[in-house]
Amino acid sequence: MAQLIRTHDKALRTRAEKVVPSGMWGHLHAAKLPGNYPQFFSRGEAGRIWDVDGNEYIDFMCSWGPNLVGHKNPEVEEAAERQRLMGDCLNGPGEVMVELAERLVDMVGHADWALFQKNGTDATTTCVTIARAATGKRKILVAKGAYHGAVPWCSPSLVGVTAEDRAHLLYYTFNDVESLEAAVKAAGDDLAGIIVSAFRHDFSFDQEMPTPEFARAARRIADAASAPLIIDEVRAGFRLHVAGSWEPLGVRPDLSAWSKAIANGYALSAVTGRDWLRKAASEIYATGSFWAGAVPMAAAVATLKIVERDSVPERIAYLGQLLRDGLETRSRQFGLSIRQTGPAQMPTVLFDDDADFAKGTAFCDAALANGVYFHPKHNMFLCSGHTEADIEQALAASEHGFAAAARAT
Repeated sequence: MAQLIRTHDKALRTRAEKVVPSGMWGHLHAAKLPGNYPQFFSRGEAGRIWDVDGNEYIDFMCSWGPNLVGHKNPEVEEAAERQRLMGDCLNGPGEVMVELAERLVDMVGHADWALFQKNGTDATTTCVTIARAATGKRKILVAKGAYHGAVPWCSPSLVGVTAEDRAHLLYYTFNDVESLEAAVKAAGDDLAGIIVSAFRHDFSFDQEMPTPEFARAARRIADAASAPLIIDEVRAGFRLHVAGSWEPLGVRPDLSAWSKAIANGYALSAVTGRDWLRKAASEIYATGSFWAGAVPMAAAVATLKIVERDSVPERIAYLGQLLRDGLETRSRQFGLSIRQTGPAQMPTVLFDDDADFAKGTAFCDAALANGVYFHPKHNMFLCSGHTEADIEQALAASEHGFAAAARAT
């Protein structure tokens, strides 16, 4: 196994611990990964990243989702730089805001309008606020274990969160129509909306695609209650289908929250919605100092052009299937059983009989030492910057990972 240099990374961690609580925050904290993972990175290009010590990896986290068309994509960077030379944070938005909204309305199946924010939590929270404004009601139905952001109403941690922050949430089980109906009944005449992830991608669990029956039931129940159906597209948006992740199911939401891949790494999120919610969307107070930044919007226009032109969802699904098939073959060669769930372009790979994730940790640590950045518990991401050669190299590295996992059995 290769020995990774971590000199500069270690020094930066020591410095950070003096000036940043615990040295890092949130889901990007390397302490939540196996011990050899780097915390700090220097650059990215296409489907690869380099840490601050110069170690190179094929990147299957893609910045935890935002990298959709390749790190430092030339078309995206050119568009962003062209706008940067004119201005970014001004007294109002640039012309590019209208162009981006027009493009989203043209692409997204249900969209009649669009609003822009900065990150996924902004977008999901704006959706919930619009739903309550439109209906005059309070209860929001949320799937058990689902992640919709990092503010008190939806944070996965209860530290610093009060019961009042969650007072108007009711819970159902993803893909369970009966539990959804029971939650609606519990809401009574106070149902403001139903929020559901594009597919179930709960941390450290097998992923689960929505069944047609569940999607249709969610649409039917929302219609019967005159409450918005909200799809959280923050993680999956534009990786499964250009018009929306539930488009293949024939079910369209009333509101969708978008972020991560929308601008290929530039800070931007969006809410799209149907006409009947336009008035409510215009009346809520939603704003931020940098929410009209023109550079991310220019990057988003370029990104979405590439997504449509190059059939990016289909391309990354093809690459993801190559990876999935190769991992399955190699796991069997080492006498190991793995579960690969979710869409191929956003895979989760878990080992059977691995409750403590010892096999997954050994696998990922060995793959990392051989130049491939996998994750032992979280869903991963492919981008159109990946190549067939990247997949081949990743599969070669996975053999070291499976050997390590077999030793950990």
